[in-house]
Amino acid sequence: MAQRNKLRPDIIRPSNDQVQFYLKKWDSLEAYTVQEKALDRLFLDVYPSNNDIEEVLIKASALNSFYYTNIFSIFPVAKHIVDLNINDRLAEGDESLVNEIALVKMDNGSIKNFYSFASKYCSRHRPSEFPIYDSYVDRLLRYFRDADKFTAFKTDDLKIYMNYKRVLLEFKSYYELNKFDLKEIDKYLWQLGKEKFPIKY
Repeated sequence: MAQRNKLRPDIIRPSNDQVQFYLKKWDSLEAYTVQEKALDRLFLDVYPSNNDIEEVLIKASALNSFYYTNIFSIFPVAKHIVDLNINDRLAEGDESLVNEIALVKMDNGSIKNFYSFASKYCSRHRPSEFPIYDSYVDRLLRYFRDADKFTAFKTDDLKIYMNYKRVLLEFKSYYELNKFDLKEIDKYLWQLGKEKFPIKY
């Protein structure tokens, strides 16, 4: 029987040097760095609050466009964020907020789970407290779990944000990457995941 979780020699064990390598690579990607600065300006300087539907609609629309989160009707998402009254919870780093933002009742009555978008929305306000959930990062965390047993978790656990953040912090600790913040770890894992586990269309 073939080994289910086959190790890949092309995926180098996480280290400070590896993270530095991918952070340097990130800084050379002009499209991404300028996009990040634009979103920082929008979320942190221009519209830092989340009580005005017009302001939240602009932020959600920009995020949806820049990150290709494929939300085809953004207004219900923006209204949902305003109705949740999230400012204080964002400031407190309330991790349960992500899964609440994610579940949106759409105009046709269906409930959609915009989990990745919700993590990105919170992260834009407090990047050090809210790491971004991404399918590439998810795939790499599962790979290193199987390769090195850095921690134990079920695949579905990563869809509960509190667990996702815990696993990332355990990843940082196990590989002794504590000099980097969660935003830097995200940049490293996202690039590595995109490179090693590309989505096939």
